[in-house]
Amino acid sequence: MAPTPASLSAPRVLSLLPPARLSSGRWNSLSSVPVAARLVTGAVSVSAVTAQRRMVAAAAATEMAPAASGEEGSKPFVDEMRAVAMKLHTKDQAREGEKEPQAPPVAKWEPSVEGYLRFLVDSKLVFQTLEDIVERAAVPWYAEFRNTGLERSEALKMDLEWFKDQGHTIPEPSAPGTTYASLLEELSEKDPQAFICHFYNVYFAHTAGGRMIGKKVSEKILNKKELEFYKWEGNLSELLQNVRNKLNQVASSWSREEKNHCLEETEKSFAYSGELLRHIFT
Repeated sequence: MAPTPASLSAPRVLSLLPPARLSSGRWNSLSSVPVAARLVTGAVSVSAVTAQRRMVAAAAATEMAPAASGEEGSKPFVDEMRAVAMKLHTKDQAREGEKEPQAPPVAKWEPSVEGYLRFLVDSKLVFQTLEDIVERAAVPWYAEFRNTGLERSEALKMDLEWFKDQGHTIPEPSAPGTTYASLLEELSEKDPQAFICHFYNVYFAHTAGGRMIGKKVSEKILNKKELEFYKWEGNLSELLQNVRNKLNQVASSWSREEKNHCLEETEKSFAYSGELLRHIFT
């Protein structure tokens, strides 16, 4: 089993997920997570972490899914996913946020090209892994998420080629990337609901908070160059809505227990993504 980031306690989880639409919500500060080299298994109380996740998921599910008790008019499952994620944000990041900020805002980061390259390389591995998983479709409904237009591995490949042409050495994937990729592979085979939580968080976070980070980093170290990583073909809002629709359709066949299990994985997904982001400012 892939190791878990050492700090999965709620106050230290990285807040990453965007609002449901690009025009709503804010993302301008990060919670602290440990350096990847200190990834260890069992460094926190698993029972305490699990209880915390279940408490957050249950609260959000109660608010967002009245049909669980037989009522009509329940909201789409993606809205439940967003509700859980928003509770893990700080007040600076979202109105629904409940966490205290643990780190300065992105505007105060001092990124380096070397660190940014490590982030891009690890991100490429993670996105490529997600694409490979849905292409293989060990679980048949994974195929619904092929060719969504949100895929990023080819864009990242182009960006890394550009850096190479500028004379930079492209590093190999590091522990945060390989660890997360291994986890995604494992979950995709053994725990589809947990995998979908990560799938949603990775793609949707990148279109909101990820874009903002890319812009700030570009202003500081790339002379405002916009990387391909932050460009999409077609209307991004429509691409996102199409994926929301697919997620809602897939989740419509899940039991309430399966849905809650998916929601409980949100905190863990933030922590793993946070390990990648630490490359930029450490």
